This record gives sequence, structure tokens and C-alpha cells, in this order.
Amino acid sequence: MSLVFYWHPMSSATPIACVLAELAVPHERVRIDIRAGEQRTADYLAINPNGKVPCLVVDGTPMFEALAIHLWLGEHFGVAKGLWPHDGTPARLEAMSWCTWAYVTYGAVIGRVWLATSDDALRDADHRAIGDIRPGAPGHRLQARRRTVVRPWMLGEAYSLVDLVVGQVVGYGTYLGAAVEAHPAVAAWLQQVQARPAMQGAV
Repeated sequence: MSLVFYWHPMSSATPIACVLAELAVPHERVRIDIRAGEQRTADYLAINPNGKVPCLVVDGTPMFEALAIHLWLGEHFGVAKGLWPHDGTPARLEAMSWCTWAYVTYGAVIGRVWLATSDDALRDADHRAIGDIRPGAPGHRLQARRRTVVRPWMLGEAYSLVDLVVGQVVGYGTYLGAAVEAHPAVAAWLQQVQARPAMQGAV
């Protein structure tokens, strides 16, 4: 199988780089300089019409959107390595639910935090509260999960790609200012996820 990964360091492609490192999947890597606008060139748009990174070309067929790539890598490489649950199991349903929650539900919260911190017209003195994990907020579900389900990782006793995916999104939120310090269960879990070797080297 031929895999070509289009990416840029410290971008939304970083979580995919971490997954590829965690799974030790052989692939070719092509750097797209998004600061220089290479993502908008005709050649790259022919590969990824979204004009963004990441993009993973599988045997000549491009796949874009990070969540789709995460789920595909989990299904095709993660099951054999014990990092993604088998199809037809309750854990697979949990995995898909939490990964989608991270990118869609909590991702929307992080988008609001980013706007509140980067756009003068939308700047809010209380912008950190937007992303706080508090009752009624989307992130509160994660805090409740970490506190009430007495398991070290998202799906149970073993680390999985679900921890990586959710941890990357929550970690990016903390970088923007969404607070987790007041929630020890989440903070401790996030620290463990970020300590993984694959998370350290695959920027």
C-alpha cells in the first residue's frame, strides 16, 4: 500500500503525524508550506480541493479531513496493533463517538476560543471561560468521563488512538487558552497522553 502524507509542521496535520508515528506506518511525507501559500497552488488543489493540510493519498486516491484520516488509519492499521477496537464491538462505537465529539463538538468550542483571542472585533475579556470544562459546556462531558469512569484511558485499561485524537484537540484548546487546570482528572490524563513518544517527536 502506498501512502503519501501532505503536511506542515505545527498545523492541523500534526495529529495525523502523531498517529502515523504511533502506528509506525511506512509512508512518504511531503511538506506543504502553508505560510507561503503552497496549499492554494493548482497542483495541490488537484490533490486536495479543500486547499488545506492534512491530506493522505492512499494508492493514488486522496483523503482529506483529519477526522476521516484518523478513523481510516485506526481501522486499517490500529486494530492489528491493539490501538483501535475491532469492528462490531461496543468499544468501536465509543471510539467513533469520542473522536467525532472531539473534532465536531469540542472543536467548535475551540474555534470560538480562537476567534475570541485572535480577532479584535470579537475579543472578550472572559474568552477563557468559553472553553472551560464546566457544567453545561461540551468539555464538561470529558471531565465527567474522566472522573466517573475509573479507567486510566478513554476506552479502558489500555491507551488507544482515541486518547491521541481527543488529547490532541483538548491540548490545542489549552494552547489557545481553554482551561483544564481546575479539572485534575482531565489534566492528569492529558499530561499522560502528551508524554507519549509519538506525541513528542511528530510535530
